Formats: sequence, structure tokens, C-alpha cells
Amino acid sequence: MEPIGTFGASRYTIRDLQLFSESNEPGVVAALAGCEVVRVAKGGLVSDPFLARLYIVLSGALAVESDVPVGIHDSTVTMIHPGESVGEQSVLDEAPNLSRITATDDSELLIIEHKLVWQLIEESSVLPRNLLRLLSFRVRAANALLRRRQKLGEFYRQLSLNDPLTGLYNRAWLNEMLTKLVGRARQDGRALSLVMIDLDHFKKFNDTHGHAAGDSALCAAANVIRNALRPTDYAVRYGGEEMMVVLPETTNKIAISVADRLCKRIRETVVFDDMRLPLPHITGSFGIASLEPGLSDDALVEAADAALYRAKEAGRDTISL
Repeated sequence: MEPIGTFGASRYTIRDLQLFSESNEPGVVAALAGCEVVRVAKGGLVSDPFLARLYIVLSGALAVESDVPVGIHDSTVTMIHPGESVGEQSVLDEAPNLSRITATDDSELLIIEHKLVWQLIEESSVLPRNLLRLLSFRVRAANALLRRRQKLGEFYRQLSLNDPLTGLYNRAWLNEMLTKLVGRARQDGRALSLVMIDLDHFKKFNDTHGHAAGDSALCAAANVIRNALRPTDYAVRYGGEEMMVVLPETTNKIAISVADRLCKRIRETVVFDDMRLPLPHITGSFGIASLEPGLSDDALVEAADAALYRAKEAGRDTISL
């Protein structure tokens, strides 16, 4: 920062400063007259790490980068334009300003030391009111940004719990939620069932028709499963061509009916309806397991997997307990 004179000797007036707008108090004008004016070249840093100061932009602009990490890709840069100020919180706390302040254009700044700011707060009727308005606006803006970050954080978290190809929940979601769902079912004394699904001969399907067709088959099967469930049920891509359905408040008898319906609908699914030679229909094998006393969530998954193995052994395109 290059000192170029004082405010009283500059071409600027008190009406150029938002914090002092509407002020015609002679004491304020006299106090500001001796404050230093500095020039900062574009890209130059503004701040003294050992001082609490108020900086008011007279010309040019500043970018203030928050010193608080947010953990996600979100803007934390505030632009300060002519007449606006930065460093109010630092002055009120009487602590160094830790934010990174950079001139985005060749700029001229008015520097007011923290002791003088406090003196003016005590002597002026305008500065306390304007400072309160400014801080209130900054608090509201910070709260709005925090809410946006929270929404973005939840959005990114949801993305991490969904399979990008099929849109179903993924294994990470299952690992997090199945224990909770099983615990809730036990606590409420309600039923819970799992249906493990494996698309039959899927490797051969991929080898014959290509991975693009295989992806389309997975998506088609996922859509069938998703559309056939209640809003309270959960569809999961367990891995590869394996999927799982979590059925809260569902007895073994009802789970059999759900699996039978899914089996028939997948058998009837057309992967591509616009090809000259239609691809063969896909089919699936289904293993069913229901929560029993003493059965852990891991044991429940193992039981459904074992039932799936029995369905494959029985010739596939069928369901098994």
C-alpha cells in the first residue's frame, strides 16, 4: 500500500463514505481530515496482520475472502465497492483482520484506525446508526449464505448416496440406513423384509450386446423396481447387476407377493423399443428374507443373499425364501 496523502487534502468528501452519509458534524469532518489515504495496485494485498483498521474504498474495488473454510465449493468472496467499507468487525473486536483482502482494480482507500473509529462512535449520532445497519445487513447475508451452504451440503450428500447410473440408492446409503431401519422396526415391533435381486446371465448379456446395452438394461430394471414400490419402500443398487429392495412394515407373505410382481414385470420389460431386432428380455432371480428376533441387519442381508442363491439354483427367473 502506497500512502498518497490525507483525506482532507484529497478530492473526496464525507458524502462519498456510506458509513458517514447524512453526517455534517464538524467534529467528524475534522477527525477524518487527518486520516491516511493509500493507493493499492490491482492484485495488491490490503491489510496489516497486526492492526485492527477500517478500510473505506474511495475508488476501485476490493475482494474480501473469508478466513472461514466451508468445506465445499462455494463462493466466500465479497466485493467492496466505492463508498463501502471492510474491517468493521475487526475494529469492534479490536483484533487483526484475518480475511484476505485484494484490490481487484487500481484502488484508493481511506484508513481509519480503530481508536478513532471508537471515538467517532461516541461522538457521532450518524456513525453508530449506519454501522448498526451495515452489520445487520452483513449478518442477514451471512445467514443466507449459511443456509445456501447447508442446502448444497445436503445436495452433495444425497448425490453421494445415489447410484449415478440407475438413480437408486447405493451401497453407502444401505450401510448407513439399514441398521437404523432394522433398529426402528425392532423398537416398534413391526415387520421388515428384504428382497435381493440379481439380473440373470447379465455378463453374457453385456458380452453379447455391449456395455451400453447392459447399462440400459440396468436402468430399465431399476425403473421397473422403483415404479412398483410404495413411497415408504427403498430400492438400492447393491453392486453390479445386483439390486435390493428394503420393505419396512412388510411381512414375509407380503414380501413374496412384491417379489413375484417384480419378477413378472422385469420379465416383460423391453430394453429398447426402437430396434429392428429387439433384444432378448431380461429376467431376474429374487431372494427374500424377513426380520426375525435376534437377527442382525448383516444376518438379514446374508439370509436374503442365501435365498437369492437358491433362486438361481432353481433355474433363475424365480423367487425363493
